[in-house]
Amino acid sequence: MVVNESSTDPLNTSASAEVFGFHPNHAAKRYVIGITGASGSIYGIRLAEVLLSYGYTVHLVISNAGWRVLKEELDWSASGREEMLQAQFGALPGKYVYHSFSDIGASIASGSFRVEAMIIIPCSMGTLANIAGGISANLMTRAADVMLKEQRKLIIVPRETPLHAIHLENMLKLARMGVSIIPAMPAFYYRPQTLQDAIDFIVGKVLDILGIEHDLFERWGSNDDNI
Repeated sequence: MVVNESSTDPLNTSASAEVFGFHPNHAAKRYVIGITGASGSIYGIRLAEVLLSYGYTVHLVISNAGWRVLKEELDWSASGREEMLQAQFGALPGKYVYHSFSDIGASIASGSFRVEAMIIIPCSMGTLANIAGGISANLMTRAADVMLKEQRKLIIVPRETPLHAIHLENMLKLARMGVSIIPAMPAFYYRPQTLQDAIDFIVGKVLDILGIEHDLFERWGSNDDNI
């Protein structure tokens, strides 16, 4: 387990503390973010950045395949994991706690450790299938199983295409259990101009389900009040 040291004084933060939604009391709320080996690791990194910039505590679990994808898609070093996380998140006002994928005894593996929600973003079809089947072979799927048994919020952002029947059946099974399924399908009605806009739309939809206010994308009808 690795805890960032820069979070001891969240009020002594410059630009990152000015992000919309920051409040020092947010540190008492914990969120778990899981990043699997599905393409789209930037979604999980961006969600962690936003939650940390708001001052929340984020528990991170990244699968071995997830680290491979981070290397392929974002040029992260899989051998210098702690250094990469510190460079990415260390200056943000919130606190992040990094757990090894194999650490089945981590805090988030227990139902007595309270968290607000868990988000697996992006979620591979293999991880989704294990969760749907109740298989807890690693910390990621164990933490997800805890969310289900404790009736806490679990959000899954699947990233695969095309989808076959087993994928769809697994998602339906989890949806019937109360899991929120948010496919990585960016919208275009707000006319995104950059790749970052498309990423922020998906992250913003996750924040909506979490009940966290944000301004990551322009909402449909947002100008109607001015008509």
